[in-house]
Amino acid sequence: MRKTKEVLRLRFEVGLGLRQIARSCSIGLGTVHEYLQRAEAAGVTWPLGEDWDEDRLEAALFGGPPRARPAALPMPDFADLHQQRQGHAHLTQQLLWEEYRQANPDGYRYSRFCELFKRWRRKQDVVLRQEHKAGEKLFVDWAGTTIPIYDPSGGPVQQAHLFVAVLGASSYTYAEATGDEQLASWIGAHVRAFELYQGVPKLVVPDNTKTGVTKACRYDPDLNPTYQEMAMHYGVGVVPARPYKPRDKAKVESGVQLAERWIIAALRHRKFFSIEELNQAIRELRDRINQRPFRKREGSRASQFAALDKPALNPLPAEPFDLSQWSRARVNIDYHIVFDANYYSVPYNLVQELVEVRSTPTTVELFHKGQRVASHLRARGHGHTVTVAEHRPRSHQAHLEWTPSRMVHWSQSIGPHTARLFERIMNDKAHPEMGYRSCLGIIRLAGQYSSARVEVAAERALVTGACRYQSVKSILKNSLDAVPPVELPPSSPPPPHDNTRGAEYFD
Repeated sequence: MRKTKEVLRLRFEVGLGLRQIARSCSIGLGTVHEYLQRAEAAGVTWPLGEDWDEDRLEAALFGGPPRARPAALPMPDFADLHQQRQGHAHLTQQLLWEEYRQANPDGYRYSRFCELFKRWRRKQDVVLRQEHKAGEKLFVDWAGTTIPIYDPSGGPVQQAHLFVAVLGASSYTYAEATGDEQLASWIGAHVRAFELYQGVPKLVVPDNTKTGVTKACRYDPDLNPTYQEMAMHYGVGVVPARPYKPRDKAKVESGVQLAERWIIAALRHRKFFSIEELNQAIRELRDRINQRPFRKREGSRASQFAALDKPALNPLPAEPFDLSQWSRARVNIDYHIVFDANYYSVPYNLVQELVEVRSTPTTVELFHKGQRVASHLRARGHGHTVTVAEHRPRSHQAHLEWTPSRMVHWSQSIGPHTARLFERIMNDKAHPEMGYRSCLGIIRLAGQYSSARVEVAAERALVTGACRYQSVKSILKNSLDAVPPVELPPSSPPPPHDNTRGAEYFD
């Protein structure tokens, strides 16, 4: 009725024509003509009296009682329905509507129910517009699409992975191809990105990739130890995006999309035979992306980087990060751990303990409960043992001090025949250490039977050729050391025979 009153006012009070009234009220010319005809037929004049409300005017112009407004239908509790759907994976919208109609037989039909539900969800999904401070955040991620690397000799095709990093304030983009998505490639790409920016941000925001985050958690994620060590080296904080929340890193999502469109798609007709060749082409396209002017604001990524991010970045450390890898190992009963097919010692009191292994290309460091307990030069090859003498128990250290010369010197305190016997015993073994036990046993016999008797028994053993611990023990036990040794007569040469061949036969 508001436009009906406006038509009457403009006609009778202002005196406008029908076309002017139609343009002023944004209605059709025929509608204006109809309203004025109905007012003339009903005897309605302007101005209307105070007792003319909308219902009376509608009844006078269009006849009959005023139309009753339709009763409002019961509105579903969309918040409760949404919570139910999130709590049950198999709950459908159709079932929710059927339950709603059972409780409200005169409620909305299915199509209207779905429309209202969709409208309600759209209002709930409000996006927070993120404001990025200069030099504060660097967003990093892997692109989902790979680039083929061909083998010149016709071997299998390798897939190169694209690493993308985007600064928050300027959107300055770094892109690099790597051979895989393993830890070394992940860390190396970060280091080279920092070198390109000639500085480091305050925070790095990665996705929950395993190379960066060992255990994903919305509130308390566990970082990969090497990744955390790199962050400490450069003085940056690492704040992983929440799981399944891509909007937390919308900058790099846009950067990845940009790289896929303007780098990967642009290189689709080219064949690359090495990572170096591919990265050279990527650098040219990356610079072109950063120099391209913005569409909706002044400048480019490069100009915004020079004006905003670069002055706010922290300086690089004096030395680049030395890539290290972390692992765990259990200390064996020989107080050594196995790493990369070699053996490294730790203090013997850590036997059966779990230690952390930090390895670089040149060193292997061992940590127990956060404290470094050993450091070794990294061995090359397989099966090598790297041992620090101080890691052994004192008894083992003393045992290793037993050299053949020390054993012979020890035996001279008993007598010269015993010293010759020790030399004979150790020389008869493949390794002198294999005769240590026999020598120690003979020394113990000297404490049991006296050094004089052992010296005589050693002489008898040398004469008879029975140079063993058991032989010396038998001589002493049976008091054979008191019996003079009987020297056997020299054996006579064999009688001549026709079948006997002399030395000249073998010349």
